[in-house]
Amino acid sequence: MRRFGLLAILGLALGLVFAASASAAHHKHGHKHGHYKASLRKKALAGKRHALRVLSAPNSACAGADDSNANAGLQESAMSCLINYARSQAGLGRLGEYGKLDTSSDNKAGDILRCNQFSHEACGRDFTYWMRRSGYLNAKCWWVGENLAWGTGSLGSARSIMQAWLHSPDHRANLLSTNFSQFGLSLRVGGLSGNANAHVWVNEFGRHC
Repeated sequence: MRRFGLLAILGLALGLVFAASASAAHHKHGHKHGHYKASLRKKALAGKRHALRVLSAPNSACAGADDSNANAGLQESAMSCLINYARSQAGLGRLGEYGKLDTSSDNKAGDILRCNQFSHEACGRDFTYWMRRSGYLNAKCWWVGENLAWGTGSLGSARSIMQAWLHSPDHRANLLSTNFSQFGLSLRVGGLSGNANAHVWVNEFGRHC
């Protein structure tokens, strides 16, 4: 039987008061276009089906998004494409891949499989443990968030996981947040909760300020 699971932690902040910056990005596209995308994002955050369909990349846009048998690097590239496609459609800036968040995401995925715990605190480590160890939290202030998912068979593909995240309020809040400018991503495959070849996805978000 194919199975999957989802967990999300929304953004945390330390330090300074943060200034909103989303409005500046809209001005480049013209007022009317920016208004449409802002409206689309608002509808997507509310879970409107039409808006979620617009945020979902077509098959031709992100190569390998449906291939759960491809190597992990190709599947991660497909997931990165799906995430930034959704943000672009919603009028948000692309997230830049950040090495320290990639490292943190990969270590979190390793903990989930090693300790057989699908949790933000796998192996008894707090949510930000690997972010701190990677050095990402050394900045004076930061925002961070995390989406987790796992699936077997076709449910573990990048597109299937992305669709599940988009249809979950907490997960799409992270995906469509104006608080984040960077992300890290990891896919690991292994045994989890009695399921062989579970695809474990960890998507971490951040911004320094």
